Amino acid sequence: MTQPVLTATGISKRFGPVLALRDVAFHVERGEIHALLGINGAGKSTFIKILSGMIQKDTGSIRIAGQEVDLRSPKDSIRAGIATVQQHPELVHDMNGLDNIFLGRESRRPGLFGRVDRKAMQSRAEALLARFSVPLDLAREVGSMAAVEREAVAILQALADDDIKVLILDEPTSTLTDVEREDLFELMNQLRAQGISIIYITHQLEEVFAIADSFSVFRGGTCVARMSVADAKASDVSLATMMLGEAIGDIFPPKADPDSAGEVVLKVSGLASASKFSGISFQARKNEILGIFGLVGSGCEELAKAIFGVEALDRGEIEVNGKAVAPKTPRDALDAGIFLVPGDRRTEGLALDRPAVFNVPMANLRRAAGGGWALRGRSVRADSKSLTEQVALHPPSLSTPASGFSGGNQQKIVLAKGLYTQADVYIFVEPTIGVDIGARAKIYGLMRELSETAAVIVISSDCDEVFGVADRTIAMHKGRQVEPGSGVFNRDALLFAGIMGERKQ
Repeated sequence: MTQPVLTATGISKRFGPVLALRDVAFHVERGEIHALLGINGAGKSTFIKILSGMIQKDTGSIRIAGQEVDLRSPKDSIRAGIATVQQHPELVHDMNGLDNIFLGRESRRPGLFGRVDRKAMQSRAEALLARFSVPLDLAREVGSMAAVEREAVAILQALADDDIKVLILDEPTSTLTDVEREDLFELMNQLRAQGISIIYITHQLEEVFAIADSFSVFRGGTCVARMSVADAKASDVSLATMMLGEAIGDIFPPKADPDSAGEVVLKVSGLASASKFSGISFQARKNEILGIFGLVGSGCEELAKAIFGVEALDRGEIEVNGKAVAPKTPRDALDAGIFLVPGDRRTEGLALDRPAVFNVPMANLRRAAGGGWALRGRSVRADSKSLTEQVALHPPSLSTPASGFSGGNQQKIVLAKGLYTQADVYIFVEPTIGVDIGARAKIYGLMRELSETAAVIVISSDCDEVFGVADRTIAMHKGRQVEPGSGVFNRDALLFAGIMGERKQ
């Protein structure tokens, strides 16, 4: 039997009173794609940070190709042969692909006097492209690239150092379309064929069976299972049950009774914004969830931002509770009772370096100040504690910076922030990107609860999500609304309308 390329034994890590990892045993074979699974808070992120050299383990050992390594910094991990592509790759968008790949490594000679050798950089880049057959124009600015191209640049950046044995990919498909995901899988297969092992973190469980050779499941800070995908298929294993430790039914809450829809809260008529969308009209009511499905480029996200006052409207009318409103800024929208849960929580939804107790009241400072000039610290803390408990934030810390939480728990902080506003209209854009199955069920349940007192709109490029959670659905295609033939789409008709821009006959 060949020796695993990476072996971890007895790995433990404590943060104050929280035991994040407990005696973890884990290994990866050479040239395999190994999925790392677990709900938010299971310990995956902490373990990956240890392998990446970002934090240090308290106990245990890590071996690469049988040799014990001491990973005290990201440089140590790279020298040992471990490279990591984070969920949100730190690329410089106004620099081209070539400069991003070799950022900080423009010269083979270290120190201040190393000369930037662009000819050598170009030669090394061409060798990388030839080795992995990646169709990239590295002269283009990264900001102009598609999401899958940026992911490829980040992977090449990670592999630019010699002798990388293990590549860690953290949620690489979270912002990709289905076509882009297949392109990424093709690149991953090339890496596997060349003997590079991949640790693949994903919450999209269907991807495990599509691309991985094996998987490990983390739960409660330890690795509770390791299995080959072939064995899992043969045994009809439920990955969700393994992750949660219990059987899970339908993650979507029951739909509302069609006859129970309440009064209209939000009404939009003839909304148009430059070349992004036009002719958008719909109503959102209490006691129901309205779903809007559209692929990237459909105009869905721009529509949400226009209603929230971020994007300018050329024409159209918006009413909240029968009153005309014309939000020019997010402040205007918040004052009108509209709250947006944005698609990019990191840059648009949170102050990442500030804790939950700062983020939660941020969109309703009037409530936080109680009508006065100063924030009511004790009241704000009590409200923040109650709301973070309601959304099941884990760990339940009000003082930890938002950046210290997993993606799913960051989303929960945004949800608590929205609940604090006590809005009349809640618009959720791509609400479960990077969120595990257990947290998704919690979020969908919160949406259903919110719909009892407010209008709830879910906008997503995931057709199954829109159809699963919504009571009524709309499709958008290339900036225009596709009307359902019967008033309500079935799942296949909704998908067809979003992809083809017309009703399914």
